[in-house]
Amino acid sequence: MQKLAELLKAKKLKVTPQRLAIFNMLYNTTSHPSAETIYKSLQETHPTMSLATVYKTLDALQKAGLIQQLNVGEDSFRYDANVSSHPHVICLECNRVFDLESDILNDLRSKVASNTDFDLISEKVYLYGTCPECKESMKEE
Repeated sequence: MQKLAELLKAKKLKVTPQRLAIFNMLYNTTSHPSAETIYKSLQETHPTMSLATVYKTLDALQKAGLIQQLNVGEDSFRYDANVSSHPHVICLECNRVFDLESDILNDLRSKVASNTDFDLISEKVYLYGTCPECKESMKEE
């Protein structure tokens, strides 16, 4: 938690129990939760925290560059504490979001840069399909 508090301070964000809890939850998961999921998961330990506080904190963390917001085509955004540029793959059956290694995109980045003469600074890549677990359960039906 001390490391997370230092990251907040370095970005000139006030360190509050709510911010620490939300940032810690995101920092220690790869599940890419929504604000509502974060809110529900922290209810037991932070019963007075409101959903509005979760949204405000996520906005502050995103603006500070500590998390990224993912728009994977649902009614709400998902959040990721891994702010390095990396693609995501989304299962259309269970709606889980998985990280892919960023080196998968290196060839694509260089091709786009050479074909368009763009100086690329970032990208968001979402790939959609069916995860292995859902494929397996579909076979069993």
